[in-house]
Amino acid sequence: MELLFVQALSGLASAASLFLVASGLSIIFGVTRIVNFAHGAFYMLGAYVAYTLTSRFAGPLGFWGGLLVASLIVAALGALMEMVLLRRIYQAPELFQLLATFGVTLMVQDLVVVIWGADDLLGPRAPGFTGAFSLFGRNIPTYDLLLIALGPAVLGLLWLLFHRTRWGVLVRAATQDRDMVACLGVNQKWLFTSVFALGVFLAALGGALQIPRTTVTHYMDLSIIVEVFVVVVIGGLGSVTGAFVAAVLVSELNALGILVLPKISLVAVFLVMAVVLVVRPFGLFGKAERAPRSSPGTSFRPWKPMTSIERIGVALIVALAALLPLFAGNYALSVGSEILVFVLFAASLHFMMTVGGLASFGHAAYFGLGAYGAAFAIKFLGAPMGVALLIGPLFGLAGAVISGWFCVRLSGVYFAMLTLAFAQIIWSVAFQWVEVTGGDNGILGIWPSRWASSPEGFFWLTLAIVAVSVALLRVLVFSPFGFGLRATRDNTLRADAIGIDRKSVQWAAFIVSGTFAGLAGALFAFLKGSVFPETLGIPISVDGLVMVLLGGIETVSGAVVGAIVYKALAIWLMSQTDLSKLVLGAIIVLLVVASPKGIVGFIEQIRHRRPPSPNGAGSSAARADASDALGIAKMKVAE
Repeated sequence: MELLFVQALSGLASAASLFLVASGLSIIFGVTRIVNFAHGAFYMLGAYVAYTLTSRFAGPLGFWGGLLVASLIVAALGALMEMVLLRRIYQAPELFQLLATFGVTLMVQDLVVVIWGADDLLGPRAPGFTGAFSLFGRNIPTYDLLLIALGPAVLGLLWLLFHRTRWGVLVRAATQDRDMVACLGVNQKWLFTSVFALGVFLAALGGALQIPRTTVTHYMDLSIIVEVFVVVVIGGLGSVTGAFVAAVLVSELNALGILVLPKISLVAVFLVMAVVLVVRPFGLFGKAERAPRSSPGTSFRPWKPMTSIERIGVALIVALAALLPLFAGNYALSVGSEILVFVLFAASLHFMMTVGGLASFGHAAYFGLGAYGAAFAIKFLGAPMGVALLIGPLFGLAGAVISGWFCVRLSGVYFAMLTLAFAQIIWSVAFQWVEVTGGDNGILGIWPSRWASSPEGFFWLTLAIVAVSVALLRVLVFSPFGFGLRATRDNTLRADAIGIDRKSVQWAAFIVSGTFAGLAGALFAFLKGSVFPETLGIPISVDGLVMVLLGGIETVSGAVVGAIVYKALAIWLMSQTDLSKLVLGAIIVLLVVASPKGIVGFIEQIRHRRPPSPNGAGSSAARADASDALGIAKMKVAE
């Protein structure tokens, strides 16, 4: 019991920093509606800048002043990012803002290595709080007590700020209805900038306060951002009180789970998040989300099947790709096969996001399940490659059936976070069930059959499977099922009125998407010859999101182009420079600013640009475009 009590105190100390970071993210989202993926990067920058200042200026004033000044410096950088980058894309779909902040995260990861080096840094101890006191025969750092008291103090100060100041009233009003706030004459630009700066200040302060407790590393952003998202979603997006309660809950689960339930310690937090979202879809203290700014798929023109000329053009491109083994080396063919695998993975996610309007943050779960399914077929059943390539997608299908049944009951960010929760649960099982999955040692020896063992043979096999799969997904887009799915995406109420069951249709789309992702994972297992838990990890899911958004979420085939560009660019940059993340992040940011509708979206916009009609026909056409899928779905139901 004494050990549990001491561990619980340690959890409360960790909750303070977690609350600071999570409250900042919650405040930013509540007003600007930006899911700021770079929030973890600002947390990391706060720690690095605080380390520099506290190492240079000694004494209590140097230490505590250094923490405060470091947080202010990073807050200024955050405000600069908001003014230079985010202001340009506030009118873009919200997921593109996520892509822009992801690009910033990549850039910061390399910048901290350039400035501070790759080695871990150990900061100074906090003056006045360097000792410990004994409780139940165990030593407890006095600095932990300071953090425990700091959490409620910051919560109280934030409450006073938002309820007792004019600025706070405006912020709360903007959280409820920012359009009305603009109509009242409030300068939204500076309100958004100040809110963003406050959120970044809290994140940086949370990172700065960690330097006496842990080393400063360039992996700090990734280690905190997932927990922060979990805290914000459990507490309810936009709720500071909810962030505080959820931070305490998550920190205590992390601290006590290792002692009480070590077998599920990695998954406990995500189990709690899944249960909370199923029972309370908007979190403990959250409210229903507003409607998104625009519906995917309606911005350019009605989607249409390819013309004969376009089909011939695609066939020629596939034929040219099939000629690659005749003159390319083994390395180029291996890279080409990997790009093709991720084309299929991105296309599967694109189908769910674009046609179904369902943005998933955990799509790697079905990719990884497909990889493990193929590996199990080889290792435990002794099945040939052909059978394994059938079993892999079945694993992805099974995972999508189970998780999708729960996920489609939610929408927006809450849907995305529930998919993340299921993905982390599956990852934890793969990581800890060593007897079956091999844990972090993975499953080795997953090699193709002899007829596909050469780089040329495997490339041709992958090209054939990916081409057929992408074609099938495109056929589904223009099938009655696809029209019904697009109808529920564009107008749920009208779709319900004509007899389309939203949950059933979206669940079916979730299953289709998971199955094709599982097929991509099975191919990936044979390409690499092994399977590790990393195939289920968050980085794979993030890569899929980036590919889809980069290609264009409002296009039919954007994922194919996005996957090719992103994966080829990432592989090439890694071979050319040690600062590949910096360059890749800068390219992503530039593409988002120059073309927030994606690469294919930008091309489509140019191709189908028409001069505005003087009698307003353009706006009428836009309205007709928006109801296209719904009207066709209605005819299909009537038939």
